[in-house]
Amino acid sequence: MSRTVLLVEDEAPIREMLKFILEQSGFNTVEAEDYDIAQKKICEPYPDLILLDWMLPGGSGVQLAKSLKQHEFTRDIPVIMLTARGEEDDKIRGLDAGADDYVTKPFSPKELVARIKAVMRRVTPTSSEEPIEFNGLKLEPISHRVMANNDLLDMGPTEFKLLHFFMTHPERVYSRESLLDNVWGTNVYVEDRTVDVHIRRLRKAISPHGHDAMIQTVRGAGYRFSTKL
Repeated sequence: MSRTVLLVEDEAPIREMLKFILEQSGFNTVEAEDYDIAQKKICEPYPDLILLDWMLPGGSGVQLAKSLKQHEFTRDIPVIMLTARGEEDDKIRGLDAGADDYVTKPFSPKELVARIKAVMRRVTPTSSEEPIEFNGLKLEPISHRVMANNDLLDMGPTEFKLLHFFMTHPERVYSRESLLDNVWGTNVYVEDRTVDVHIRRLRKAISPHGHDAMIQTVRGAGYRFSTKL
């Protein structure tokens, strides 16, 4: 079954080119040329991914990404920001708004399709395995739930996969590059700083009962999941 991409881009030539690339790669494409139309197109059946331009008539892509992440039915839809803004601060701003990845214009069609496929792969729920528990923090792969002292926690699919990897590999230090390879997959075009953004989101998600302290920063080396506080 073909997956659907909502393409939000105000410049018609770029939109037509992107639509051609996506459909050649087997995706269904829904188009929106401004902020308001994009909001109307984000409805059932929901798109599998949103390719979102930064600058739009009627609002910004960052605003739209933030709005999506605040609503129950749209917060898990992966978003890739597509923009001419290449400064690091802009990239971090886009990721902090809820974007799962960031592609800077100009880009190659192969790179764009690779990033789309990579994001879709990593938001697929983890395969069935036995529940894992440390110090009252319990992860259930089958039901895709995380509990802290019997309270259900809310987190995105990438944070879930990151926590699952940590909990199945405790007391070991992993560099950003290793986490990218193990959680996002090899040959995926994702920057190291993306890991920091998702670590921050994960810590926030598991913080209500103090479990955020289990994700430790190891200066100059990376991150470790540990019960030894």
